[in-house]
Amino acid sequence: QVQLVESGGGLVQAGGSLRLSCAASGRTFTNYAMGWFRQAPGKEREFVAAISVSGGNTYYRDSVKGRFTISRDNMKNTVYLQMNSLKPEDTAVYYCAAGVGSLTTIATMRYLAVWGQGTLVTVSS
Repeated sequence: QVQLVESGGGLVQAGGSLRLSCAASGRTFTNYAMGWFRQAPGKEREFVAAISVSGGNTYYRDSVKGRFTISRDNMKNTVYLQMNSLKPEDTAVYYCAAGVGSLTTIATMRYLAVWGQGTLVTVSS
């Protein structure tokens, strides 16, 4: 079973950038598609971005398209989320998760095998 640990969160001004990392332990990382999700205070958790096992396919929620980029390095067992042009509404705890199925299935948060503990991103105006 893979275990996930996120890092890279912090406080940034609007318009700034952050890169989140999600390091996976275990030898089954390449069995899973990966996703990033977020939960803002008082709101439900929502999908942000997903990437296929090979890294060749990606999928984003509309509000982050053109600003966020998901990538993975299977040699390092790590998935990344590069976040540019950050907005105050991007403030949330960001979680990575591993799952199976299509990227649109990953986006529904169904059939996700494991979650990380989350990392807080705060964007000030």
